[in-house]
Amino acid sequence: MTGFSSRVEAVSISGIREVFEAAGEDAINLGLGQPDFPTPDHAREAAVEAIRAGDVDAYTSNKGTRELREAIAAKHKRDNDLDVDPEDVIATSGGSEALHIALEAHVDEGQEVIFPDPGFVSYDALTNLAGGAPKPVGLREDLTMAPETVEDVITDDTAAFVVNSPANPTGAVQSPEDMREFARIAAEHDVLCISDEVYEHQVFDGEHRSPAEFDESGNVVVVNACSKAYSMTGWRLGWVTGATDRIERMLRVHQYAQACASAPAQYAAEAALTGPQDPVDEMRDAFEERRDILLSGFEEMGLECPTPKGAFYAMPKVPEGWVDEVIERGVVVVPGDAFGENGAGYARISYATDTETLREAIDIMAEATAALE
Repeated sequence: MTGFSSRVEAVSISGIREVFEAAGEDAINLGLGQPDFPTPDHAREAAVEAIRAGDVDAYTSNKGTRELREAIAAKHKRDNDLDVDPEDVIATSGGSEALHIALEAHVDEGQEVIFPDPGFVSYDALTNLAGGAPKPVGLREDLTMAPETVEDVITDDTAAFVVNSPANPTGAVQSPEDMREFARIAAEHDVLCISDEVYEHQVFDGEHRSPAEFDESGNVVVVNACSKAYSMTGWRLGWVTGATDRIERMLRVHQYAQACASAPAQYAAEAALTGPQDPVDEMRDAFEERRDILLSGFEEMGLECPTPKGAFYAMPKVPEGWVDEVIERGVVVVPGDAFGENGAGYARISYATDTETLREAIDIMAEATAALE
């Protein structure tokens, strides 16, 4: 009988999904990384118009339509002051596929991939699926990743390290100085820096900077998506950009795994990127207000929580049994160890929900906290 590959056996179903299945149908869901806003109307309409015009019935270029890639390049100039050649962009099926092809194209069997712990669950899983060796590293007290920590664990077997800012699950934002250091490390050690910037527009304190701004070696690739900035998670449209030779190798993986990103989604993404950016600002302002409400609630509960400076997640330190107690009372939260061993003793809370629901959830979490005292 044909068995299963060691790569797939090294991967399990996400702990986030297990929490969802354990919760009741009427539970308040603070576990989902899904903005609770509609996709902007102009993005939706662009897809509808393209469908009606018959423009989406065939494959696009493997890299995506020229117009979309030009829109992505213009976005990087506008938001990051980066000169990106549209030929050095691949439109992907969400940021997830962009991460996947970046690792597949650069990691050989047994090579190490360094990433934050706690960190996004895909980093560990996609490293295993690429045949690599996951190498999680702990974080500072403010839950940012220290460049010196990354540099200290690089070996001759290191293929890449992942930077995620703003970060999932912590909400931490790396400083410009950190980003400069990450670019230096990639250059001096000749390893790839994969910068996951999917939450770049959700920054409340400080500023988003990309290591690509400081890259002179061609050893930084940037992963991004429309998912969080424009509330387009279901559209599955992301991208990756980097040096020409790296894009060519990633394209080899993409063209056989995916052929091209969904054509309707490409038209919607082009419109989102080139159209009014007011919805992005409105979402960011709403998330900041919710963050402050949540932090105030934690303070009243007596729970310590590093202030998240971006994204829409918080990771309070919680007593033993807290996550189970909260879930049993009808609020879905995710245990911190679902994001790595160093997440033990924390919980991840997503505040991508309306303020009324959030306040109700805070009351329930307060009751659970009091019950454990």
